[in-house]
Amino acid sequence: MTGPRDARARGAAIEQLGARWLSARGLILEASNQHAKGGEIDLVMRDGEVLVFVEVRHRADRRHGHPLETVTAAKQRRLIRAARFYLQRNRLSCPCRFDVLAVTGSPPDIEIEWVANAFEAH
Repeated sequence: MTGPRDARARGAAIEQLGARWLSARGLILEASNQHAKGGEIDLVMRDGEVLVFVEVRHRADRRHGHPLETVTAAKQRRLIRAARFYLQRNRLSCPCRFDVLAVTGSPPDIEIEWVANAFEAH
């Protein structure tokens, strides 16, 4: 049986894998696991002048749906709130976007789907 610590370690490993995958595609890692009011930002990356808040979602398989389906409207609101807090705390004013990285499988046999600009902050 796996506990919360195992799940956190697995999640952190998937996030690190995602950060390396995005870095190989030209993004630059600024921060990871940023806790903010009401939420957590998995990865904060830079794509040129744009600050990118990345939500990494993982499913071992698709029996219970695609990982992208887990980014609900409520989850989006929490991410937007956390991003605003991150921007204020770091006194940043720059273009931003929200990306989702959907990871399916278990390393080394994984599939990654990257949705840039997955949703808008309103």
